[in-house]
Amino acid sequence: MKRTVVITGATGGLGNKVAHAFAARGHSLVLLDHNQDKLDALCADLNLPDERLFATVVDLQDRDAVRATAEAVSVKFGGAHALIHLVGGWVGGKTLVEASAEDLEFMLGQHVWTTFHLFQSFVPQLSKNGWGRVFIVSKSTVPNPPGKEGIYAAAKAAQENLVLTLSAELKENGVTANIIQVRAIDVHATRKGTGTTPDEIVAAMLYLFSEEAAKVNGARIPIF
Repeated sequence: MKRTVVITGATGGLGNKVAHAFAARGHSLVLLDHNQDKLDALCADLNLPDERLFATVVDLQDRDAVRATAEAVSVKFGGAHALIHLVGGWVGGKTLVEASAEDLEFMLGQHVWTTFHLFQSFVPQLSKNGWGRVFIVSKSTVPNPPGKEGIYAAAKAAQENLVLTLSAELKENGVTANIIQVRAIDVHATRKGTGTTPDEIVAAMLYLFSEEAAKVNGARIPIF
């Protein structure tokens, strides 16, 4: 069955790979990003017919903008079936004493508020369809952070708990939510085995998207 997949951070090194993988399997795509030029380039590269593509620049920290986007997706496709949230960012290299309030606000905005707004806007569509998949990618050190990563780890821990809460709330609705854990994303395959490549992450997502993975829910899945 062909479904509609929402991908945030669609023009990034990982998002681009995810978009191509799901497009190649015949699914319709909702591509959300913050850079219009890069989004236009990705759409041109995908070369999908209009009926299979919705792409827009949106501020995911703007609740109303995200809700309006979700409504437009519902009008065009009848709703979404999957949400793959790849927007992130990293603030590190500072102790908690050295970090600023602005650092914390930035990390909470990138990881927590974007996730919260997306869940509130798109999850009702997944529930209505009676089938859904939600994925994020997180760092393996989040549950036990090393020094000088506290601001990032705090925000990612909150994001992970939003995902795990969602998995519990929707387990009877045919919707699963999972966390893919990596040490680092090796976009250029230069870390000599210490990072996880986008292709490896995409392979995990494709499995989690399958019917065979319907019972995998609320999991932290290590890919490293």
